[in-house]
Amino acid sequence: MSEWQTTTLGAICEAGGGSIQTGPFGSQLHAEEYSATGVPVVMPQDIGENLISLDRIARVPDDIASRLERHRLVPGDIVFSRRGDVTRRALVRDSNSDWLCGTGCLRVRPGGEADSRFLSYLLGTTDARDWLLGNAVGTNMLNLNTAILGRLPLTLPPLREQKAIAEVLGALDDKIAANTALIERADELMHLTFRSLTTALEVPLSSAAEFVNGRAFTKGASGTGRVVVRIAELNGGISGSTVFSDAIVDDKHVAQPGDILFAWSGSLTLHRWFRDEAIVNQHIFKVIPAGGYPTWLVYEMLRQKLADFKAIAADKATTMGHIQRHHLDELVAVPEEETVRRLDPLMTALWSAALAAERESLSLAATRDALLPQLMSGKLRVRDAENVASVTPSTITSKVGDSNELHLH
Repeated sequence: MSEWQTTTLGAICEAGGGSIQTGPFGSQLHAEEYSATGVPVVMPQDIGENLISLDRIARVPDDIASRLERHRLVPGDIVFSRRGDVTRRALVRDSNSDWLCGTGCLRVRPGGEADSRFLSYLLGTTDARDWLLGNAVGTNMLNLNTAILGRLPLTLPPLREQKAIAEVLGALDDKIAANTALIERADELMHLTFRSLTTALEVPLSSAAEFVNGRAFTKGASGTGRVVVRIAELNGGISGSTVFSDAIVDDKHVAQPGDILFAWSGSLTLHRWFRDEAIVNQHIFKVIPAGGYPTWLVYEMLRQKLADFKAIAADKATTMGHIQRHHLDELVAVPEEETVRRLDPLMTALWSAALAAERESLSLAATRDALLPQLMSGKLRVRDAENVASVTPSTITSKVGDSNELHLH
């Protein structure tokens, strides 16, 4: 630990020939310049837990991207949300190369004096997050700027140890990334298979499942117990603003791994719940398949109608976009019963494989998050990335408690 240095993020970037830079302002990149194809532009909503999501990413044509050349991203950059949840950050990987840092973001370019992957993990520690939340400005919405981010205090080990720590944590993240690819392939194959079927029958969506509306379970929540699933948790996962409750509720208001959840207000999104048992809040339907309708089929029937539902919600200009109960009575095309029975083993296997990968990624992330503070504090030393990547969170805690160290070699 004697070789570790106390410094700031700004000093790290400056020493390595890097920089901290704000993305283009609205006057430089206008809403009408975005397009369906072209160069991806990373916005705050695209920043996940050290990853960039392509799900809703905006794009600009090549000529617009050329005009914004100074905002290009290169592997090793770290993108921060400049407003809202200012703790969100993502490491730019090879697959994100030549994308643009967008409006509402900050780009951190460490240079050669620090390992970028290690730094991206260091910036996700509790100490770093707490400092950012405590030093960001704004009342209704928190904001960061280059000066604030540059003052972020950090303790940096020697480069060799940085790389060793990054290797351990990176092995877990690489497995999570592999799981994400598997989930995407399984869901795509399931969707393409469904779309290829002859769907001569039409049934009301409401006859295929029971749509149980959540309730206002955040009111009077205890702060302990199960997660209360709001639209924010569906779209962004568990965060510091997540509500927990010890309330005893009917099973119909409880989401179990593998349940279908449908946000019928606001963003109108469809989800396979893969986290631990949770309580379903208002504005979300728990979708319970009726007899004879497999879970995957109900999910695909809903996905088939999702664009129509979003169009209905978009027409509600004076209120938050939403659908109403009677919209669930609309007809949806479905395959014949014999076709469903024949394909059920394949489709259920795809659904289960995706769910298992999602659940495994949760466990891997928990292991990574348990390792992170121990490695950063020096209580746990790196010995072997392969061995550490197979350790469970409880085992890590036990090892530290018993003062058993994994030493760097």
